[in-house]
Amino acid sequence: MIEGISIAAVATFDTESEELGGLSKFNFLYGSNGTGKTTISRVIADEANYPTCKVAWKGGTKLQSMVYNHDFIEQNFNQSAELKGVFTLGEKQVDTLTKIETAKAELDGLTAKIENLTQALEGEDSIGGKRDELLGLDAALKDKCWVQKQNHDDKLQGAFEGYRGSSAKFKDKILQELVSNTAKLLALAELEKKAESIFCPTPTAERSAPAIDTVKLLEHESNPILKKRVIGKEDVDIAAMIKKLGNSDWVREGRSFYDSNEGVCPFCQQRTTEAFVESLNEYFDESFEADSKAIDELATNYETDADRLQQHLAEIIEAPSRFLDLGKLKVEKELLDSRITLNIQRLAGKKKEASQVVGLESISNITDKIKSLLDSENALVTEHNTMASNITKERSTLTAEVWKYVLEELKVDLDSYKAKHDDLSKAIEAISAQITNATKDRRNKEADIRELEKQTTSVQPTIDGINALLSSFGFQGFAIAKAAKGTSYKLVRSDGSDAKLTLSEGEKTFVTFLYFYHLLKGSNSDSGITSDRVVVFDDPVSSLDSDILFIVGSLIKGLFDEVRSETGHIKQVFVLTHNVYFHKEITFNPKRRSDVAMNEETFWVVRKPGLITKVKKHSSNPIKTSYELLWSEVRNPDRSNLTIQNTLRRILENYFKILGGVDPDNITGMFEGKEKMICKSLFSWVNDGSHFAHDDLYISIDSSTVETFLKVFQAIFDKTHHSSHYKMMMGDAFVKLTNA
Repeated sequence: MIEGISIAAVATFDTESEELGGLSKFNFLYGSNGTGKTTISRVIADEANYPTCKVAWKGGTKLQSMVYNHDFIEQNFNQSAELKGVFTLGEKQVDTLTKIETAKAELDGLTAKIENLTQALEGEDSIGGKRDELLGLDAALKDKCWVQKQNHDDKLQGAFEGYRGSSAKFKDKILQELVSNTAKLLALAELEKKAESIFCPTPTAERSAPAIDTVKLLEHESNPILKKRVIGKEDVDIAAMIKKLGNSDWVREGRSFYDSNEGVCPFCQQRTTEAFVESLNEYFDESFEADSKAIDELATNYETDADRLQQHLAEIIEAPSRFLDLGKLKVEKELLDSRITLNIQRLAGKKKEASQVVGLESISNITDKIKSLLDSENALVTEHNTMASNITKERSTLTAEVWKYVLEELKVDLDSYKAKHDDLSKAIEAISAQITNATKDRRNKEADIRELEKQTTSVQPTIDGINALLSSFGFQGFAIAKAAKGTSYKLVRSDGSDAKLTLSEGEKTFVTFLYFYHLLKGSNSDSGITSDRVVVFDDPVSSLDSDILFIVGSLIKGLFDEVRSETGHIKQVFVLTHNVYFHKEITFNPKRRSDVAMNEETFWVVRKPGLITKVKKHSSNPIKTSYELLWSEVRNPDRSNLTIQNTLRRILENYFKILGGVDPDNITGMFEGKEKMICKSLFSWVNDGSHFAHDDLYISIDSSTVETFLKVFQAIFDKTHHSSHYKMMMGDAFVKLTNA
């Protein structure tokens, strides 16, 4: 049977689900038309079509759902020229029937076994089964583990990082450590002392300073070109004069002016001879030019290599490590910069006077000091990084030792947990296997029953049963007969003509109900007749007069007796209706000694305040009389703005018709303005002879208007001196709304 229904995000139901829980054998749902009752019946009929809804079956055993609603009438009466035949078991093949009865008893036994096993596994409403015991066992261990975490969190929290914010994660870590932890077991005092230093803020690894390259720069200091006096060729006729004057550099410098002056001496302004030109060119021969080029290259290379070294040191100073003696390095760099500047000047002088011997100031002692500073820094960085690496390792070791200590504290609890966990896991595995095997046996038994049913089924008993009921209830104008193909029905008049299209709404409703009623005792096929089923009646008395309403109620109550006595295949019944009288008839039970619902029944009211359907369970039958029901809607603070006008009108109609002799016009005259118009609208339905047109009295409804309607409604009772009746019907919900 169905234990609960959850409905959400379908038709007029909100995304937040409405729950029908704690369902019993008989479940009665009352609600006006359009409130959402048929949606509930559709979900029961085919829950797979409603993925946002859920039907919870007892023990996970889903029964056949048979639903009488508008969809059933449409599918079986309106859309087909013939009714599908209803197969029922014959009565003559005694041996086969006995076999079916025996097999059905075995099937019921298997179903009961599966339900019992499922309940043992899952519990009732997912509470109390083996799985729930396992969850409880985990929860208890989680709490005990968390206590230990809190005991040691102040001093040992470094070992618990990543698990301090969740008791579930902490418990899972304990179980993980139980399997894999091989650390030494230390005393708590020792663990706390080690934690003071090892769980301090983690030192970050530092980057070593890159090495500086001074080889090329130092090599320039010993370049032989610096000591070489670069002069011209000595065996040229002008060489003796240049040598005597010692003005080789002066002549080389003036040569550029001579060349641009087109052979005229830039000093005496006399044109020279060709022989002079040849002597001058021969004096500054290829050897001289090569040495001059070597000086130029030395000056360029020295400046480039010096700049590279200076830039390298500037980058180190810009982003030093905390282990560098930055002050000393800056001093040495300033000294280095000054020497490099001096050497660059000397090289420039050498370029200008190549015959001069030049010596560069050595920077080797400065670069040695710089290298020493950087080496000291890198030694400290290496030491620091080694320490950081060791702390990581030591921290890992200490963490394992802390978990080992906690495991030892929880040893008794963990041993008990493991033993119980293993037992429960084995029980769950065993029960699950039994459910699987029993489910397989049940499928096989169902197949056996279907084969037996095929041997002894007939559609004729249903024809006889429906016709007998039609005749006994006064429906003489038509009957049900076997169609030509022999496995379906047709509706015929006494002359044999088709009666289906000429039936009244009441006749159509009644014959369709009788067809469904007999279908409950059989099947549309020659098998499945003895399947256990859940039955839903959704407004089965629409279009029926009061006599037939009573008959339908009697037939349904007869099914209740079969459910109680367990003589049929119906295990649970739902009745949904908007008819107060039918609801009172169908729910009447002389064994109910008080207003409180019996264990076998549940009562529900389906309402739609505004646009959203709400379902509410009641501990007793909520429907007393139609008049009481109207007042209950007025008392309800969650009343519908759309229907409150009609509710108030119907109350006034019931009450003042009983009194008699009340002139609505006189009452209307007691009001003024808008309240008078509202009073007219409320009485326009009470007095059929009223000359007020409904269209003229229409007032759009909103929350403020509803409050005005309620005030006028209360004032009507006050002004007619019937306020005591109003107070009695409102009960605890009475509030003085008007001063009238």
